[in-house]
Amino acid sequence: MTSAVVPKVRRQAPPTPRANRLFGTARRLQRDSLGCLQDFVTEVGPAVRYQFFAHMWGYLFVHPEHYQHILQDNYKNFTKMPSPVFQLLLPLIGKGLLSNDGDSWLRQRRLAQPAFHRTQIQELAQIMTATAQRRLSRWDELAHSGKVVSFDREMMELTLEIAGKALFSVDLTGPAREVGDIFSRLNEMFATLAVSPLALFTMRVPFWPSTRQLAHDVGSLDQLIYGMINERRESGTPGNDLMGMLLAARDQDTGEGMDEKQLRDEVITLLIAGHETTTLLLTWFFYCLGRYPEIEAQVHEEVDRTLAGRLPTVEDIPNLRYTRQVIDETLRLYPPAYALSRFGNRADIVGGYDVQANAAITLCPFITHRMPEFWRHPLEFDPERFNPANNANHHRFAYIPFGAGPRVCIGEGFALTEGVLVAAAIAQRFRLRAPENHVAQLEPQITLHPKGGMPMRFEHR
Repeated sequence: MTSAVVPKVRRQAPPTPRANRLFGTARRLQRDSLGCLQDFVTEVGPAVRYQFFAHMWGYLFVHPEHYQHILQDNYKNFTKMPSPVFQLLLPLIGKGLLSNDGDSWLRQRRLAQPAFHRTQIQELAQIMTATAQRRLSRWDELAHSGKVVSFDREMMELTLEIAGKALFSVDLTGPAREVGDIFSRLNEMFATLAVSPLALFTMRVPFWPSTRQLAHDVGSLDQLIYGMINERRESGTPGNDLMGMLLAARDQDTGEGMDEKQLRDEVITLLIAGHETTTLLLTWFFYCLGRYPEIEAQVHEEVDRTLAGRLPTVEDIPNLRYTRQVIDETLRLYPPAYALSRFGNRADIVGGYDVQANAAITLCPFITHRMPEFWRHPLEFDPERFNPANNANHHRFAYIPFGAGPRVCIGEGFALTEGVLVAAAIAQRFRLRAPENHVAQLEPQITLHPKGGMPMRFEHR
């Protein structure tokens, strides 16, 4: 493992892209944050030290070997907090599994891990497909009408229902639309704040418009989450789902359970993480199928041959191999977690470059997934690159849609299982088509959304 101690011989800092003397690169980032990061790499290479605003500086790393060092080899030095991005998220997710660090995070991870074990996910597969099946009648009506709908909203409501039932045994069918609206507003708000030099200041001003909206939306979510917790407590039955595990957890030293705030932080974090990735995966998956009819035809052939008209089960996943390849290729070009934020607590050497202590660091899998150094014809949509016969030579950190190292996404197996099963269930009945000449644009929020949503039309096959 690379040492975190900087040698006495000083090394060169990463190169710096062009910047305004006063405003730095803040204006460029505000206009197009993801495009700006790509420009940085084009201008100076895969390791970047950039002036954000005035005397505020940040680092960008996109090489797989950088990821290996930061996310795995020396991950204890590169923490979530006090990263500026996670400070912005604190009012929403608190000190849940996503934002916590150190021994406290490790206890949280070990506590939640059984809920995402492979055998547990297999038991939850029926909930995933049954929830999708209940929406088929609505989608049948939409297909008959030819109406264009916001497909990403359809997927958000579906995956929220699945997350509620699978993880917490709660029916979110009713609140799904309202919760989806709140998540959408918060996503857009945090995307704006993340490139604002004054964001951390304005969030401490109670009367600031964004602060008031944030307080209102978080309050609405709190009402829902605390209601879920109290209802389970009053039932007297802990249950064997994730909620039950959280309620039954006891501190090893004190024997005390989680307080209400910690429970709230864990539930809201896992509810968000439990639906957001799959929402975007399915949205981009069907957008790509609509753009590549020959790939869509292969998915349909595989689904028809494997399922013969019935709903998919977890036992079908090994036979839905090409569908999984399409999912992997979708995650390569459109990774929901398009950028990762870390805070370098101590000075270190990354890729031969000097990184100062107290460094705000951005990693960008979106850029890495499209680098010609690691991917042949990187902008082409080619599921065959994930055929096991073709991808043996990939650097293992060149493809990290779920992160990597000890803090790899705990829900990776859950998301991929849900993605394959729901994609197959929809694909055996419908085609999805965007309006003619519509080309989806990227909108990097907390996660990678289609700008303005994803207008699509259900068509019966």
